[in-house]
Amino acid sequence: MTADPTTDLAAFAQGVFDAQPFSRLLGAELAAVGPDSAEIRICNRPELQQQHGFVHGGVLSYLADNALTFAGGLALGGDALTVEYKINYARPAVGDVVIARARAVVTTRRQSVCECSISVLDGDVERLVAVAQGTIVAAGGSG
Repeated sequence: MTADPTTDLAAFAQGVFDAQPFSRLLGAELAAVGPDSAEIRICNRPELQQQHGFVHGGVLSYLADNALTFAGGLALGGDALTVEYKINYARPAVGDVVIARARAVVTTRRQSVCECSISVLDGDVERLVAVAQGTIVAAGGSG
């Protein structure tokens, strides 16, 4: 994230998202953003499932990581990186669409602690399948 997010938050976030080849590979969509929040969705398909037909834990982990980083980065006002996160899988992810919703809980000048819920939408029913928490830091140069 290098543009000025105060000019147009949605356009800024979408530009960053569009620059992620892995997100394109998975078919992810940045569905919504706010000044300290993000929602990312992926339509379930066989290529994203493990041997039992559940959405693979790696896909859920990607969603948590990326949604947490977007929420934290937006709260911090720009370029950001995940320094750690933890995910708890609550139940198998079976449904049509997987949705990650993250928000910044506490933000300081250099870091943001964020939380994320991951649900599946199966018809009209939405079920929580995982929760995550992470720490996001403002990226400060090449390190």
